[in-house]
Amino acid sequence: MLIPPVERTVNRTRVCLERGDLTALEVDAFVFYAREDLALGSGFGTAIQVRGGDSIKKELEKIGRLGVGQAVVTGAGNLNAKSIIHACGPKFQEPDTERKLRATMLAALRAAEDKGAKTLAFPPIGAGFYGVPLADCARIMLDEIRTYLQGQTALDEVIICVMDQREFDAFKERMEAL
Repeated sequence: MLIPPVERTVNRTRVCLERGDLTALEVDAFVFYAREDLALGSGFGTAIQVRGGDSIKKELEKIGRLGVGQAVVTGAGNLNAKSIIHACGPKFQEPDTERKLRATMLAALRAAEDKGAKTLAFPPIGAGFYGVPLADCARIMLDEIRTYLQGQTALDEVIICVMDQREFDAFKERMEAL
């Protein structure tokens, strides 16, 4: 069953919630929740490496490491996106998870702007393998997106791309408050 996207406008930027495969989107950039060592790992990391090709891994190896709350940009290889923003965020039960997730979101948004992106897609940052509670993830992400877009921005569209109904429902509830 196809679930229609949920859309809102903040300032002049379209914010869209949709189900799908983040790595298949045709966007200027999408965000990948990176590890500190920038290894692509499993899940989306595997999809990025297999579909995008070795160039992404080679760029990450040159960069080396990333601190929590930081983001770096690489090319997207053979993927439909132009760039990937690798953003390193908190893990479940770390101290100051909310502050760290907010910093990670801001770093990703700024990296997209610095790269000249007009369209940017996010997964539910940290809510999967890294265990950030989904309700907290949705609240923090959408708060940070709204705050950022209320300022001066060149972003035309920000997409939250989720994989399942559970994620969709958590974000939909928060989207209605935008």
